[in-house]
Amino acid sequence: MLSRLGALGVAALLTGLGVPASASAAPAGRTAPTAEEARLDRAAPQEILRRSGFDSVAPELADALDKVRSYDQAQRLVVREGQSLWRRAVDRAQGKQQSGLSKDDDRPLYWARLGMTRELRQWEPNRFALTDRQRDRLMGALERSSRGQDTVDHRSGKQEKGKGHGHGHVKRILVTGFDPFTLDRDVRISNPSGAAALALDGTTIRTADGPARVEAVVFPVRWDDFADGAVERALRPYLPRVDLFTTISQGRVGKFDIERTNGAWRGGFADNENLSRTGTVPVRDPATQPQWTSTTLPYKEIVAAKTGRFPVYDNTSVTEIPAGGSEPVVRLDGPTEGSAARAGGGGDYLSNEIAYRATLLRDRLGLHDRLPGGHVHTPVLQFGAGNTDPATGEVTDPEFVRNRLDIIAQVRGILGVAASSS
Repeated sequence: MLSRLGALGVAALLTGLGVPASASAAPAGRTAPTAEEARLDRAAPQEILRRSGFDSVAPELADALDKVRSYDQAQRLVVREGQSLWRRAVDRAQGKQQSGLSKDDDRPLYWARLGMTRELRQWEPNRFALTDRQRDRLMGALERSSRGQDTVDHRSGKQEKGKGHGHGHVKRILVTGFDPFTLDRDVRISNPSGAAALALDGTTIRTADGPARVEAVVFPVRWDDFADGAVERALRPYLPRVDLFTTISQGRVGKFDIERTNGAWRGGFADNENLSRTGTVPVRDPATQPQWTSTTLPYKEIVAAKTGRFPVYDNTSVTEIPAGGSEPVVRLDGPTEGSAARAGGGGDYLSNEIAYRATLLRDRLGLHDRLPGGHVHTPVLQFGAGNTDPATGEVTDPEFVRNRLDIIAQVRGILGVAASSS
């Protein structure tokens, strides 16, 4: 999740993040677009939507909302349309739909979803009264359904007859990705973790230990969603039923990292709403909250395997305040006894937080010793050498596409090794 700010440079990443994106005044009685939604009107998002064919998604939702006669009907509509958007994005990523952008592009899903949330946020029913609480519920249902969070299909680990693998157990893998972020630095940005989630959702990986089915979901880059329990709500129903899970995000330039340790600390870097949060990761039952959680992925085997062109590292470093100390200290070999977290191996942003939350949930469900799980940081997805200026650059280029495809392929390879070694 580019939690190591040095990867692209703190100064570069903070450009534009100090001032919230402008949003035009909303009509009377309606809710103004969020800072995230307001970016929709920029040229690059509009081009991405147009070239992908996803530019019709939000207008179609607006038209359908105008015909709604009750809250219950609205709820069914937003779930159906959210699931439809997710399935359309997955189908596109897996080559079942063609358009003017390469199939591996995760950005049409992101920008189309924001178009939908903006329409829903500003919608005023003309046949019934809608309370703020009801609108919030509709927004939540749209978010979850358009992120694949309510359609994970891991009901059985048994291979069905006639599916090409014969009979026997099929391992079940759950992966998570993220939306694009740091969009005020460059609104063209794509997130390879979200692209990998779309490319892998519902697919079967052949491993040395037999077939493994992957299900994927995507999360927002927003501090407050995490504080509200979005990760736990999405993952709790499925972790007891899977054989392996990994949260995935964008990390350092030119390398993959398997993060050994996750820390219970938020470092405050601005999210997609231009909000900053600093302090201990807020979870239920804080009295039993550990400062650190650890991976149970087979990191040694993953690092040793040939999974693609990018090197893969076992990252053991953390930043802590030692027991009895007052200043942060970097520890290359992990945390010391009684220390307070200030950064996990994956930093102190939302990538570290999703890893912390997912592995803490694993442990609180009593699954630590039997469920391999942890966090994978991908390389930073880079544009081609002649396409680095956010103001004048193209929304895509051949090197950009090649980098994303290679990252996706290597994520698939890493999952194959992890499934075989678990």
